[in-house]
Amino acid sequence: MNVYLIGYRGSGKTSVAKPLAELLGWETIDSDNEIEALAGTTISEIFASEGESGFRKLEAAVIEGICMLDSTIVSLGGGAILDTRTRKRIRETGKVAWLQIAADTAHHRITGDKKSADQRPDLTQSGGIREIEQMLEIRTPIYQSCAELTLDANKASPEQLATRIFDHFESELLHRGGPHNPTSSG
Repeated sequence: MNVYLIGYRGSGKTSVAKPLAELLGWETIDSDNEIEALAGTTISEIFASEGESGFRKLEAAVIEGICMLDSTIVSLGGGAILDTRTRKRIRETGKVAWLQIAADTAHHRITGDKKSADQRPDLTQSGGIREIEQMLEIRTPIYQSCAELTLDANKASPEQLATRIFDHFESELLHRGGPHNPTSSG
């Protein structure tokens, strides 16, 4: 079983993964980093050469592989949940926590992060805050449908969010049972 962190770009998924992994004694993985490592280039360059549909195919394949892991905190790209199969797989193989943020918070964080600006492409012609508002309008119902836990990530620290996720899923994550669980006594 894994914990999948979903949410719009800038919601803090990667920052929350580290303290959550420490609480659980698990590993972390970032799907965007895995995609870039596999492709040997940035997400922006993948978008430029293969378009969004090419990127989404690669993303779905990488996430399918990640879903085979166990005891891993997974930071998913903001649009990963757009793929129906990905949504199904993450629900089958773990717990899903949505780090929900407002458009203005996302915009502030994205514009303040040079790496994000250099490596992540605009998804619409409008870009900026308007793009974020448009994407959140589309993605919010999908995030809601995936999430077993929704957290307001606008002001909470990564450590606070990690603790809330840990507290919510603790019994299921640390006391797992069943035939496919290596820690099971059965």
